Amino acid sequence: MSFTKINIAEQSFNPFDLISKQWMLISAGTEQKWNTMTASWGGVGVIWGKPSATCYIRHSRYTKEFVDNSEYYTLSFLQDGHREALNLLGSKSGRDMDKMHDSGLTPVMVEGQPAFAEAELVLVCRKRCKSEIEPEDILQQETLDRWYGDKDYHTMYIGEIVAAYRAEK
Repeated sequence: MSFTKINIAEQSFNPFDLISKQWMLISAGTEQKWNTMTASWGGVGVIWGKPSATCYIRHSRYTKEFVDNSEYYTLSFLQDGHREALNLLGSKSGRDMDKMHDSGLTPVMVEGQPAFAEAELVLVCRKRCKSEIEPEDILQQETLDRWYGDKDYHTMYIGEIVAAYRAEK
């Protein structure tokens, strides 16, 4: 599969479906060493006058190390039919296995950043902000109880979408 560079501002898609129902892969690192994880939390919009994407990564996730140590990260939205791969990439750690290759997906580099050939949409994001979500920042106790009983909090990343690619059909 090959990709065509697109203008993200001219695209029409439902981010709620893309992120929460279809899921996305957050990837970062170099061609020699990188990691990815499945995520269903995030958003797209405009901040600081730029098209941007947010993603949230728990402190325990191996991918966090790669996002923390990289200037860029990618968000890959796979074509239908890859739920099994998304489940594996969201439940296994790259510390323990080569999950990117074991998933059956095809790793590719897009603008020097890791992504997957099976993606229908790839967003290349330049990290602009990193913010720790602390327990005192969460205003509803039920949110703390439901999502953070294990005290494994998230870091929020805001990235400027510097490039976007659609799969060629």
